Amino acid sequence: MKSHLTLGILIAFAVIVSCTGNAQTGVITEPTSAVTNVPGAEYPKINPDLTAVFRNDMPEAESVSVNINGKSYPMTKGKDGKWEVTTEPLVPGFHYYTMTVDGKRVSDPNSRQYFGSFFWSSGIEVPEAGVDYYLEKDVPHGEIMLVRYDSELTGEVRTCYVYLPPQYASEPERRFPVLYLMHGAGEDETGWATQGLMGNIMDNLIAEGECEPMIIVCERGTAVLAGSEPAKGFNLFNFDAFEKVMVEETVPVFDSRLRTIADRDHRAICGLSLGGFQSYTIGLNHPDLFGWIGGFSGSGRGPYDRRDSEMYPTSLNEDYHLLYLSIGTDEPEGMYQGIYDLHVALDSLGVNHVYYESPGTGHEWLTWRRSLHQFAPMLFR
Repeated sequence: MKSHLTLGILIAFAVIVSCTGNAQTGVITEPTSAVTNVPGAEYPKINPDLTAVFRNDMPEAESVSVNINGKSYPMTKGKDGKWEVTTEPLVPGFHYYTMTVDGKRVSDPNSRQYFGSFFWSSGIEVPEAGVDYYLEKDVPHGEIMLVRYDSELTGEVRTCYVYLPPQYASEPERRFPVLYLMHGAGEDETGWATQGLMGNIMDNLIAEGECEPMIIVCERGTAVLAGSEPAKGFNLFNFDAFEKVMVEETVPVFDSRLRTIADRDHRAICGLSLGGFQSYTIGLNHPDLFGWIGGFSGSGRGPYDRRDSEMYPTSLNEDYHLLYLSIGTDEPEGMYQGIYDLHVALDSLGVNHVYYESPGTGHEWLTWRRSLHQFAPMLFR
């Protein structure tokens, strides 16, 4: 219950947590610069109690605050002209944040930039004690590539981030299953590779023998068909155009370009938040294409779908190898209740599925990292 590029370009994303004076993964014993800082930036720092210290040199500013996890922290200006504040303890994992300087929202110049909440913002990684499944290890590494393809449906060039397992290079005759992995609303195709640390998670699982080597394709989850009339109103859950692009272009493109096993038993679709709703809708609409469906903090056919035997018949038990849904225990009440209620409804309808609650996390990347870490080993076995 609620308790709380082109093919061939390699992009390296790694998070290495400093463990000063302590051999336990993710444990810090003195203030430590965040690994998400730009090179050479000392702040923000993470304290052993997981509070964060922000310090910025803005001598001409009259007011500065840091906005993180829905809370604003007013900063205090010192005699040296530098602004500083210490937050409350933060939940481990990755968090977006911004600054407000004299009434204007800006990014922290000390932080790398991440696309989330519909704009580029700052981010901070808070170490998680005893956990290393999403950290870079000394194991064989796959590749994350930016792949472009021409879309006739949209009249544009679309970009996808693609993970190739280590075996893709070492076993050139081998073909692989594919997971189509979606981002959430306000994010883009870069999210799983950067904030989600998808590459590290998959490298580690495969090296441990816990997961089948697979290709992962991260598409941008929006599309506008060429020549279509502009929408009169924005409907977040109207992704008909994107569904058409996925089915008619994205899947065929990657089956033709990569060494995939091109059948529904070796093709999965999954996503976080809005990407979870997209995955359930597209996956359930196209059982000929997808045999495995997952949703992290988002599952079902939109936010108000019917949960009856017509929408979710027991025949799904024969049609799909896996239906997976997850939620963080500290997600917004309505979001948590919606996913939990879907779980209860599927149980009552006799529809087999796997349900997971991420303890102590909200609508954030640690919930989704944990979910991918559990979901991926279930696939293609």
